[in-house]
This record gives sequence, C-alpha cells and structure tokens, in this order.
Amino acid sequence: MKFRPCIDLHQGKVKQIVGETLRDAGGVKENFVSPHGADYYADMFRRDGLAGGHVIMLGPGNEEEALRALAAYPGGLQIGGGITAENAAFYLERGASHVIVTSYIFRNGRLDEDRLERIVSEVGKERLVIDLSCKKSGDGWKVATNQWAVLSDFAVNAENIAYLENRCAEFLVHAVDVEGKRAGIQEELARLLAEWTSIPTTYAGGIRSLEDIERFRRATGGRLDFTVGSALDLFGGNLAYRDVLQAVRA
Repeated sequence: MKFRPCIDLHQGKVKQIVGETLRDAGGVKENFVSPHGADYYADMFRRDGLAGGHVIMLGPGNEEEALRALAAYPGGLQIGGGITAENAAFYLERGASHVIVTSYIFRNGRLDEDRLERIVSEVGKERLVIDLSCKKSGDGWKVATNQWAVLSDFAVNAENIAYLENRCAEFLVHAVDVEGKRAGIQEELARLLAEWTSIPTTYAGGIRSLEDIERFRRATGGRLDFTVGSALDLFGGNLAYRDVLQAVRA
C-alpha cells in the first residue's frame, strides 16, 4: 500500500473542491485554495520520494501550472484532465510518467472502443492510466464522466476491469459520492477493487484520518494505494502530511 499524492488544479490554482459541484449552477464548492503553485507541491513530493501521484486539471486554464509541476518532478507525476490521443504525447514529453483518461474514452454514456485503442496506440498501455471514478447506482457501480456529471452505463465490475487491465498500466478510482467531503472511505468499493484488480490501483475519496487509512488497509488487505486530498494539512485539513508518510512507512 502506497500513499499517492495529488495536486488538483482549478482556474490555474491548486485547490481542493467538492468534485460533484463542478457543474453546479451556484458555483464550485471550494474546500481550500492554496497560496502556493503546483511546483511547490511537486518539489515537496519529489524530495519525500513519493512517486506515482497525480496532477488533475479540472477544466481549462490549468495547463501552465500543470507543466510547472511536471518540470519540478519529471517522471514522478501522472497527469489527467482533458487528456486525448492528440495531446497525450505533449505531456509525456514534458515529464509526465503517465497520462490519465476518463471522459475521452467514455462518451455518450458508453466506452468508446475506437478512442481507447487510439490512445493506447499513441502512448502505449504501459503509460496509460484509466480513471474509473464511479458512483453507486441501483445495480452496482457505474463510471461517472464529464466532471462526474454524467453517469455512464459502464459498470465497474470484475469482468470490465479484467478487460481494461489489458489496455492500461494502472487504474485511478475516485469514489464520487464521498470525494472532497471528508466523510470516510467508501469501504465497499475499496474492498471490491482490491478483489477485482491485479494491476496498481489508487483509491481516492473520503479519507480523513489515520484511522481511516488503517480501515482502508484492513478492507483492502494492503493491495490498493490511496490518496488524500481535502483532509490533508497541506490543503487546509487536519490530517498531518508527515503523519501519513510515517504511517505508510512504518
């Protein structure tokens, strides 16, 4: 089990937001807006030896900050948000270890096989991360796309995960129902992902304490990695970043 750091960018700033509010008419709910640039955090993660974290561009206007983060930690960060087969190589050439895709390959509520094959052909499965951020529906877990506003018909289950594992290097999975809310982990989803996946998989959503991290470890048998956002003291929360490092290195 590894701690994967995150840098979320919105309107050119490092922020922590409630993801479900990205398309709210009343505006985005911001938990934290950092006075530091993305490169500040990227350099910190580099110095602390935390590889495999992710930079997520939440909408337009974040490219410059994202590139600063990649330059500060070349080869140490993945990048997602608006990634396509046409621009993926650009970010890899500028230091991203992997590119992360969701909405590009899930269109109109379905998996677009042509787009999936196109980006695999462009970057290779070994540098592709598929984001399976999902919400629970009446018949299981479904991938949520377009800033989590559209629930697709693509089920997150053992069969579909086995299919996608042949086309990517890793999965990133945000539990949308608890993301940004400091509400505790979606234990059922974490447990199922640990059962279904055989490639590196990072869970995001709801972790707020060292007790949650230990609960996550027990639920997954240590088979999944995790990230912490709004709860971390780096981003305005009460959970000390250094304590998390100590917990995963103990």
